[in-house]
Amino acid sequence: MNIPESPLASSREPAGVVERLGRSGFAFICAADLGGAVGVASEELEPLREWWTDLPRDQYLRDGGRYRFRRHSCFIEEFARDGESELILQPHRAHWQPTSYNALHGGLERWFEPISPRVSQSPAWNRLLRGIGSLFARVRPVPRWFIEAHQFRIDTASGIGRPTPEGAHRDGVDFVALLLIRRQNIRGGESRVFDANGPTGVRFTMQEPWSALLMDDARVIHETTPIQPDGEPGMRDTLVLTYRAEGFQAP
Repeated sequence: MNIPESPLASSREPAGVVERLGRSGFAFICAADLGGAVGVASEELEPLREWWTDLPRDQYLRDGGRYRFRRHSCFIEEFARDGESELILQPHRAHWQPTSYNALHGGLERWFEPISPRVSQSPAWNRLLRGIGSLFARVRPVPRWFIEAHQFRIDTASGIGRPTPEGAHRDGVDFVALLLIRRQNIRGGESRVFDANGPTGVRFTMQEPWSALLMDDARVIHETTPIQPDGEPGMRDTLVLTYRAEGFQAP
């Protein structure tokens, strides 16, 4: 894997994203290129940003922190023979990971409030999840994706906020998409992507709303460094989407 390339060299077309994922195990898409890469422009997604303001506090943080807020819902993307796909909202379920992938919170069934129907039934949301899934299916063809969607807010009201309290990790899925929604009055929050089988990696800070980082979960390990206040209120909002071919993770 030749991972130390310019991390912010955005991929503008689907073919470029697929090529970068195949070569490096990750691809960055800036907001201006999102429409060409996944089929929905950042301007169309902008109305969804307001739905990060009412996320319930995460009650499962085992480090005792009160800095994380989230919602979670599950979907299946079914592909037809012609390559078109359909996104199907699934009955609400717990989020679960084995301890082999999440040493801090693994083995625990975590029930979060579902994502608002105003978000999950939005045409822009539908096109975003399907567009990203279609990109991943060009890297690894599958009949369907099992998708978990996580709305996150990390704040600095109590000081330091930790986007990834479990540290550098993989998620136990096939692919991960991280989209930045909002970054406000903070320092830190550096994204780090490392070769899962070697010492090489890249570090950069996502600044632009609706920029996206796509990762092959089998090939790279990722983390985001803690954030610190640089004014009030300090927060970092993200959308994390995981795509898995072999069903949802469960005990």
